[in-house]
Amino acid sequence: MWQAEHVSAQLRHAHAGLVVKLIPITTTGDKILDRPLAKIGGKGLFIKELEQALFDDHADIAVHSMKDVPVATPSGLAIPVILEREDPRDALVTRTGNGFEQLPKGATVGTSSLRRRSQLLAQRDDLDIRDLRGNVTTRVDKLERSEFDAIVLASAGLIRLGLSAKIAQRFTVTELVPAVGQGAIGIECRADDVDTQALIQVLHHPDSGIRVAAERAMSAFLDGGCDIPLAAHATLHEGVMTLVGLVASVDGRRIAREEITGPMDTGSDLGRALGASLVAAGAREILGELRGA
Repeated sequence: MWQAEHVSAQLRHAHAGLVVKLIPITTTGDKILDRPLAKIGGKGLFIKELEQALFDDHADIAVHSMKDVPVATPSGLAIPVILEREDPRDALVTRTGNGFEQLPKGATVGTSSLRRRSQLLAQRDDLDIRDLRGNVTTRVDKLERSEFDAIVLASAGLIRLGLSAKIAQRFTVTELVPAVGQGAIGIECRADDVDTQALIQVLHHPDSGIRVAAERAMSAFLDGGCDIPLAAHATLHEGVMTLVGLVASVDGRRIAREEITGPMDTGSDLGRALGASLVAAGAREILGELRGA
């Protein structure tokens, strides 16, 4: 809802007199909180009902966290706008305020992400990683009720909800490579709705769009989803993109990690090339085992 209200405010600021009506929709991913995402259908459960509202002309746009959006967009829909990206890093929230290295041996750490689980265990295999579902405030409440010693969340969500003071440590993008699209908000609409696309285009942030497209291209090459520990992070500097990708076993004992650089306007090609490099570095075997091949 914060994201929808943020986009609404930005659009009304950009277009004087524009009326924006919010249509709250509770998705399947919001309703099923007692099972890991990978076992109930993946990240697409957070957007399925929103996309149906677009198909039914019940809504003109849908606002998504890009890390929750599958890389394959349904025919007839498009995501033409990516807002300026918020901090893409993962954040550690603890009851004591201590950082990651100060967590006691065997500490319970909550996260619903296999990507986070694998990278945390690669650094500290003594941790007890437990599933944690629900929205940001629900997860923080569970921590404060002493159900966990620490939890790991996206920095962006905490910042947007005014909870950044609760962050004990922000992992660097080297320590924990972020999820594809983490920190970025996307706007989806019908592909043939040119009037709506013209209205929302003012919110598009080109550099953020290029970075997210490259990360999603890598994920698409590897047929990535929330059922595998996969990560990607793109940065831009003076027209050059650096793209880091990672595929890991769930226990964090095996990690394929590669990096590629090239012109920023070839981001999607770089993403696919990075996917191929990861396969050559052992990702194919890791993915095969994860998927039972």
